[in-house]
Amino acid sequence: MASNQSNSSHETFRLFDEKPTSGFGFLDFPEKPLPPPPPCVEVIPSEVSANVKYTMEPVNLDGLTLLKGRVSTQEVFALSNSDLVPGKYEGGLKLWEGSLDLVKALRSDMQDGQLSFAGKRILELGCGHGLPGIFACLKGAATVHFQDFNAEVLQYLTIPNVNANILKKSQYLATDVNECSSVQADTRFFAGDWGEVHSILPFVSSDDNYTRSIPSLDQIAGYDIILMAETVYSISALPSLYKLIKKCVSSPHGVVYMAAKKYYFGVGGGSRRFISLVEKDGSFTASLVAEVADGSSNVREVWKLNLKGSQALDDS
Repeated sequence: MASNQSNSSHETFRLFDEKPTSGFGFLDFPEKPLPPPPPCVEVIPSEVSANVKYTMEPVNLDGLTLLKGRVSTQEVFALSNSDLVPGKYEGGLKLWEGSLDLVKALRSDMQDGQLSFAGKRILELGCGHGLPGIFACLKGAATVHFQDFNAEVLQYLTIPNVNANILKKSQYLATDVNECSSVQADTRFFAGDWGEVHSILPFVSSDDNYTRSIPSLDQIAGYDIILMAETVYSISALPSLYKLIKKCVSSPHGVVYMAAKKYYFGVGGGSRRFISLVEKDGSFTASLVAEVADGSSNVREVWKLNLKGSQALDDS
């Protein structure tokens, strides 16, 4: 999660408080000015610090095992593990359910021949643990860029997670004579607010219509696949998130995968609110890829967005 906009009458709050609301964030919470966002910076892997304890554990996703780290928000941000502070910390140290839903959906589309990461440029927005981006790394992506609101999340969690999973895969390849490929994705890490981070991302057009107005640059501008999980919880952040997506997606065949709860009670956002924005704009077609109703949380969804007039990425 990597939003810098949220409406709240409290400095900190629980993101998933099951409190009935009107469904409109601006009616449920009085407007409160947010602090200026942190500067947009590229975080270099060598900047990872050992001062914060990082513990690793496996996550089994229907037979696929990835590694995830655990880092204390108390150590990193001097906050309790359940806190979120709008404009300061946006929940990036927690592993959200949508991230796992997204990996499963990507894997399913690959198995069905509807998706290939081979040689593609990938951007994961609001990455946190970065598991969807890591999955792309392991499946042959040429470039995977990870973005989060907080540089600290990238330093203490995302980068160690990427390193742990790629090391594990490399060790597996070294012992399996049937595997002839290795993980060679170019991974980079960028921190910043959605309204400004485009200024430091490598594959971004100068304006929303850039890649569409100059077709000759299709092969060098934009990301082939944009991934994001649990990024649409804040209504006020949706316009800047959507504008960033339009700046970043490659034309004409770029695709966006988005996993989120259908509604986020207490903050007013959700997948349906975001899809409504997308449909109103009219640049993308949206299709529901998966729905998860396991009774453990609000209904969760995975959506796929294609630029209108384009076809989904395939193995060609």
